[in-house]
Amino acid sequence: MPKRTDISSIMIIGAGPIVIGQACEFDYSGTQACKALREEGYRVILVNSNPATIMTDPNMADATYVEPIQSEFLERIIKLEKPNALLPTMGGQTSLNAAMSLHKSGILDKHNIELIGARATAIDKAEDRQKFREAMDKIGLKSPKSQLVSDISEARKAMAEIGLPMIIRPSFTLGGAGGGVAYNTEEYEKFVLDGIAASPLGEVLVEESVLGWKEYEMEVIRDQEDNCIIVCSIENVDPMGIHTGDSITVAPALTLTDKEYQVMRNASISVLREIGVNTGGSNVQFAVNPENGQLLIIEMNPRVSRSSALASKATGFPIAKVAAKLAVGYTLDELKNDITGVMPASFEPTIDYVVTKIPRFTFEKFPQAEPFLSTSMKSVGEVMAIGRSFAESLQKGLRSLEIGLTGLNEVEIKGAPDRDTICATLSQQLPYRILYIAQAFRHGLEIEYIKMASKLDPWFLDQIKRLVDVEENLKSAGLPFDGPGLVKLKTLGFSDARLAELTNMTTETVTKARLAASITPSYKRVDTCGGEYSALTSYMYSTYTGDGVNPPESEIYPSNSNKVVILGSGPNRIGQGIEFDYCCVHAALAMKEMGFESIMVNCNPETVSTDYDTSDRLYFEPLTDEDVMALIRAEQVNGTLKGVIVQFGGQTPLKLCHSLETAGTPILGTAPDAIDLAEDRERFQMLLTKLELRQPPNGIASNVEHAEKIAKRIGYPVVIRPSYVLGGRAMEIIHDANNLRRYMETAVRVSGNTPILIDRYLRDAIEVDIDAICDGEQVYIAGIMEHIEEAGIHSGDSAC
Repeated sequence: MPKRTDISSIMIIGAGPIVIGQACEFDYSGTQACKALREEGYRVILVNSNPATIMTDPNMADATYVEPIQSEFLERIIKLEKPNALLPTMGGQTSLNAAMSLHKSGILDKHNIELIGARATAIDKAEDRQKFREAMDKIGLKSPKSQLVSDISEARKAMAEIGLPMIIRPSFTLGGAGGGVAYNTEEYEKFVLDGIAASPLGEVLVEESVLGWKEYEMEVIRDQEDNCIIVCSIENVDPMGIHTGDSITVAPALTLTDKEYQVMRNASISVLREIGVNTGGSNVQFAVNPENGQLLIIEMNPRVSRSSALASKATGFPIAKVAAKLAVGYTLDELKNDITGVMPASFEPTIDYVVTKIPRFTFEKFPQAEPFLSTSMKSVGEVMAIGRSFAESLQKGLRSLEIGLTGLNEVEIKGAPDRDTICATLSQQLPYRILYIAQAFRHGLEIEYIKMASKLDPWFLDQIKRLVDVEENLKSAGLPFDGPGLVKLKTLGFSDARLAELTNMTTETVTKARLAASITPSYKRVDTCGGEYSALTSYMYSTYTGDGVNPPESEIYPSNSNKVVILGSGPNRIGQGIEFDYCCVHAALAMKEMGFESIMVNCNPETVSTDYDTSDRLYFEPLTDEDVMALIRAEQVNGTLKGVIVQFGGQTPLKLCHSLETAGTPILGTAPDAIDLAEDRERFQMLLTKLELRQPPNGIASNVEHAEKIAKRIGYPVVIRPSYVLGGRAMEIIHDANNLRRYMETAVRVSGNTPILIDRYLRDAIEVDIDAICDGEQVYIAGIMEHIEEAGIHSGDSAC
């Protein structure tokens, strides 16, 4: 059917502030929806309270309101703009809850506004735990034994009937907020009370535990003619009991038989039909008993989700864009596949590679928090890696995290090599547990023992063991210097840095040996069709193929244009998030306007910068020296690389400046020496002295003894500031000598190359931010902000 002509203006509600469980993936989906609807001639009214987003750019919607996402404010905007329809599925749980509030209060009916993309009855049936279970019973899909409770007395009765351990799932919340896994009565009652408080309906579903079962997700799209496609199957490497946002996941699902996949596929489509999702995308989650294959339905999201963004980037199929167009009347067969330009959107994507998503945690920011995972999400970001095998994809993902990993690095297991102690550690739901599993193999544990402790599927454990076995062989036999030997290691995803660690060599030596043997990555295109059709878009990933003798086939085809590379910000973390993606996107758009070919490099699947149409060419790659230099060398084959922009991705690209400059790659914008002058505490202190600018009494320390002398001279309390950090990482106010020693021993690595600044803490001081831009001669002051909180509270945590 053609698009609807009975509506002309559509309101989209954004996701609001970034919170755990609802991050910049909804900026990505909202931006796609705005662009798609305006492309079709609709007037778009956007409401979002987060100004650090691409979607709130003035040119993204016809009318943009940076206002609280609450009914009273939304109704005022409705009265002013008079939209015909409301699309509630692009802003996460915030948007969905706001739409339901407008519906239940009668505001939508009062102003004659239609909900499109998801009807109120469908939202209610999917989000209300009891109604969802009844709907699943109706179509013959089993769900875990459960009861809906709204007070502690009902919860106690349910516990007596179902038995511990139990999982608590609040209704209408995001990221598992308020829920958890309870192993005893005290935990159970706490989770129930927290869940009731978190749920807008004041109710939680308490259900039997399926801990240790395998977890799968299906990304499904349906149109009004009942055409349904599975965009992507996603398998959680971690078992049930860990929130999907905190689990390592792979796409496509790797341990399902074809029959199991088809059963799950059909069940997913049946779920959308029964719930009543007439148009758009949904995420459906299943649990499978690894012992007997029993299938249970866990839940579904009647909207685009975090997994939708991942599936879109994994396949190249723009779920949010397609869902927005389906909401205004199109059917899947009427929409073209953007990547190939010839297939309709009704063709299910086919991928001939493996995608791995790994979450990023920042427990170091909260030393009092227990670093254990549960059904309530705790990660603050994620990375995605693409490879031709699980091993290659996994190792690329690990080094993308920016936590000092070069692969499956060694970790300490307290009490090792005692088997019982190791198994006890593996049974805990720890962040980055995959590193402890690899370490358990190094201690000689068999797959059977590790499977019993971790509940991971034996196929994944076998893959990890193979990598560990290769590592052990390298330690004893050394690095092969022939092409065939090197390419075998590179096809498994080993970085040059990891190979250097394993063979007691320098990274530079390994890189030189690899290049001398002509072993370089080839680049493949994400094309949605497994190579059946040519791809119109340049959405690239690197892989190592071939026999190590003949040059591998590559699909990069570098242009003859003038090019600029923009380095993204990598995974979200506290202090480095969506605002840097905003900068990178605008940099790419500016390069296009100036006639340069824009090349984006990033590994974050949640962002607008990793959308295939934001830049002229996208490389989904780790932001490491090796990976970035490899693609730069590939691009320099044709055309002219004018340089690399490093200043828009936060600290991540800045750390690559030295290797880029050493390789002779031009750095555009602020010069590397100027960056170091600002970031290095000692050099910056000297600059302030030269300019005769006042600063608190301070000193530069490169060891513990020096730090103690400086602090004694200055007087406590003091502020300690490391070099090259963002978001105040490892900065601290120190009040006495004992805390100073504790800080120096545990918080940072301090040396002559990475000194720290110690200065006097200014009490009751006012903090002011000045944002400026310079063309090398003239300086323009763009804005001055005064912080409401006094100095000593990080600017990112202060109102201004």
